[in-house]
Amino acid sequence: MKTTLIAAASGALFGLGLSLSGMADPMRVLGFLRPGPDWDPTLLFVMIGALAIAAPGMAWVARRGQTWQGGPPPPQNRNPIDRRLVAGATLFGLGWGLSGYCPGPALVAGAWGAESALILLIGLLAGGWLGGRLDHHLGS
Repeated sequence: MKTTLIAAASGALFGLGLSLSGMADPMRVLGFLRPGPDWDPTLLFVMIGALAIAAPGMAWVARRGQTWQGGPPPPQNRNPIDRRLVAGATLFGLGWGLSGYCPGPALVAGAWGAESALILLIGLLAGGWLGGRLDHHLGS
């Protein structure tokens, strides 16, 4: 129950942060992704702010040797950059650049009832399902 409550509170904080920062607005995100004289740096500031808060917390968890829930800290990912990572990142970037949404902001905008976000979420679920099927089929 404690883990569920912490997850719910974390999700609510994340959604509130996305809403307050304007990052659930695809035009704001596309303004960041589109270099030029009208470039919008706000997404960069949101990322820097998130790292400024998250990095000390993650360091604390690593030093403590357990999460707030009492479980082990997440393992450090030491996997090399490979074709699958590059292909997945490329597809993610294409979807992000075409829509202006990544999954978190799409969920927030979908909760607001934004039709474009709801359509994107359907595609996101379909793409995740297809990726899982391909992963299973390819034996990875």
